Amino acid sequence: MILPLVFLITTLGGCTADSDCKFGSTPAQASAIPPGLGVNIHFTDPRPGEVKMIADAGFRWVRMDFKWDITERERGRYDFSEYDRLIKALDEYKVKALFILDYGNPLYDHDAPPRTAETRQAFARWAVAAAKHFSNRGVIWEIYNEPNISMFWPPRPNVSEYVELALAVGRAFRSEVPNEKLIGPALSEIEFSFLEDCFKAGLLDYWSAVSVHPYRHDDPETVALDYCRLRKLIQRYRSGTEGRSSTNSILPERQIPIISGEWGYSSALRNLTEEKQGALFAREMLTNLANEIPISIWYDWRDDGSDPKDPEHHYGLVRNAYQSGRDQVYEPKPAYRAAQTFSEYFNGYVFDHRLPVGRDDDYVLVFGKGVDRRLAAWTTSATAHRINIPMNQGEFKVTRHTGENAGSVAAGQTDISIEVSTAPVYIGR
Repeated sequence: MILPLVFLITTLGGCTADSDCKFGSTPAQASAIPPGLGVNIHFTDPRPGEVKMIADAGFRWVRMDFKWDITERERGRYDFSEYDRLIKALDEYKVKALFILDYGNPLYDHDAPPRTAETRQAFARWAVAAAKHFSNRGVIWEIYNEPNISMFWPPRPNVSEYVELALAVGRAFRSEVPNEKLIGPALSEIEFSFLEDCFKAGLLDYWSAVSVHPYRHDDPETVALDYCRLRKLIQRYRSGTEGRSSTNSILPERQIPIISGEWGYSSALRNLTEEKQGALFAREMLTNLANEIPISIWYDWRDDGSDPKDPEHHYGLVRNAYQSGRDQVYEPKPAYRAAQTFSEYFNGYVFDHRLPVGRDDDYVLVFGKGVDRRLAAWTTSATAHRINIPMNQGEFKVTRHTGENAGSVAAGQTDISIEVSTAPVYIGR
């Protein structure tokens, strides 16, 4: 996939003033770590040791294109063998698949996006056949990839065309495979007008979650207001306070979560380094957990190339070259170590709350597992500085986001004092 390199700033409307839009408001349904961690991949035949390395970093999901043109090469005849091999490899390490039902097929409409009634029905039949083939395997099915950009919906995006396709697939799933999970629309960034058109048409009646790709070139923490606005939009259409064309809602009161289906930072972008990419990985995942996102999928697993000046080559957690015979068959970047540390340190913990420490740009998040508490602390300020964190008396270990021991700190009567920077540290006994 080619990633957007420009962050589209959106107006946040009244959401910025709402008290429930603050970063780190206690989530209604907290998620344990690491079951919600995922990574985008670009293969159906993993190299030896590759899935093990993905699982060793704590990832429990992979997101992968499930392409129409390679699984239906003759009208009405389906061959899912490539994906059978992938599922078998994932099952060995208890990793689940989020498959993207996507793109055109030269058998229909000259490989254009499915925009005619005949092609939409053919796409829906194929999607249902895939869901039946992999039924009860825990797969999440996503309807298309970034249909709001011309690269994936040529010659130009058309929300009405996408809605008609998504409705055809949704109705077919409800009729034929009602227990399979369908999500959408996998938008590039968070385009609210496109999303609202989807909701007006009744697609929330068919989706188990709303998926977006919250790319941005500023701090990951800024996504909190976008999530808040999107969540309010979902609630408005689910509650029936806005008109929509579909009245066939099967679960009108159910909660529909937001999935961060694709989001990363290239280590070759301007002013970024591999070390900063690793810190941004940790901050992105921490931010998503603090904002009720049950599944967060990082783009990308492996660098797509080695050109130091091409940002598209450097979104990966590991380098491009395969190293046969080694325990780690790809060379880890700091972001891989950040993923591994994050998943190990907070394994089984859930987000509890954000501690106020005096400044809006300082973040201290509290995670709990039973009576145990662990903290993550960082700042978005360019200047490192010390903060005081309310803690019980005792000694606490400090761990860098890439796993190195950063010493220990003792609490006085009421708090501990630590230095925070844009690279998170983790604190626990």
